[in-house]
Amino acid sequence: MNAFNKKTQKHVESFVMKHILTSLFLTLLSINIAVAASGDADAGKTKAATCAACHGSNGIGASDTFPNLAGQHSDYIVKQLKAFKSGDRKDPLMAPMAAALSEQDMADVAAYFSGLPHDGGSQDSGSASAGTSTSSAPVAYVPNPAAGKSLYELGDASRNIASCIGCHGSEGNSEVLIYPNLANQHPEYIAKQLMNFKNKSRVNYAMNQFAGNMTEDDIADMAAYFADPAAVANVVSRKIMPAAPITDEVIAGKAKSATCAACHGADGNSPVAIYPKLAGQSADYLIKQLQEFKAGTRKDPVMGPMAAALSEQDMLEIASYYSAQKIAVAELAGSDIGKKLYFGGNVKRKITACVACHGVNGKGMNKAGFPTIAGQNEAYLKAQLMNFKKGQRNNDYNTMMQSVAAKLSVSDMDELAKFMASMK
Repeated sequence: MNAFNKKTQKHVESFVMKHILTSLFLTLLSINIAVAASGDADAGKTKAATCAACHGSNGIGASDTFPNLAGQHSDYIVKQLKAFKSGDRKDPLMAPMAAALSEQDMADVAAYFSGLPHDGGSQDSGSASAGTSTSSAPVAYVPNPAAGKSLYELGDASRNIASCIGCHGSEGNSEVLIYPNLANQHPEYIAKQLMNFKNKSRVNYAMNQFAGNMTEDDIADMAAYFADPAAVANVVSRKIMPAAPITDEVIAGKAKSATCAACHGADGNSPVAIYPKLAGQSADYLIKQLQEFKAGTRKDPVMGPMAAALSEQDMLEIASYYSAQKIAVAELAGSDIGKKLYFGGNVKRKITACVACHGVNGKGMNKAGFPTIAGQNEAYLKAQLMNFKKGQRNNDYNTMMQSVAAKLSVSDMDELAKFMASMK
């Protein structure tokens, strides 16, 4: 019996000791994560050794299906590693690799790769053979790099494809740290990721919308452009400007919009600064707002009763009429501060750039539900930003506008409204 008690006591002591050691390990681990410093490139070089098989010791992908990491923004690399680790971004190769990394490891590896030159220098002899790939069977379509450049720089409003240049920069040199550089990237990798966004095997709300409206030929054109941007540097991008069709809905909407003219103007160009211009706004967006005024999910003492009397057909016709009108943009001074916020956001304050959703020219994205804001009345723009900030307006997708506006100061909103009102 005494031997049994000693044996039991020994098991208990062993269990307690293991529990203490486990708790101590978890505590130290949490402390390490909590106090993780900025990335150490020297440490990252050692830790990146396992990455070299695919991404090359110099950050240049060993084959065209693996991305170049040399010179990439460290913030972006860390963001992707976290997404692989959490499972938000799925990849059978990267998931187990990222699972073993601490936040400090990620910061170190990112610091190492971001410090490498874009061209990567000479490729390792060991990885050169890995870059050899067999050519696939020829296809009928021959990619057009000039068309890819136009789509990248200007988008295609007729198909609700926003331009890419606002987030990823001229020729793919991103000035926004959370958006990746595309310059010097494998064109095959760019095509692969656009296809992943298109079929939603890689999830990002904005990119799913952009790529979702692109054809496979568009994606091939984009990849062809990045294969050698210098080859088409002198080609002037051309923008497709579709004419708004005059449909039966537009004709009927003109008559039904008579009651709206007092506030919004006969052609949708409101003469009163606190009311929005509706001319040129996407019909889908206008319909959504009317539906939400009617349902009470967007509250307004004037618009609530007006929308309550409208049928779905009325909304379609009125929205179609205003969408077919041309917005009148005044000659305004604009704002350099507002322009910087619009195109670049503020990484330190975690303010997302407006250009990601509203486009380089402020024309928005119809199918994604992002409205045109270029040339809108300044007072109205500022009022809506304040409403989103206070939570008084909350009919935005996934609280996107509320999240952005919450970080804006009154001065930020003033400058942004000035700039957006001056856009053409």
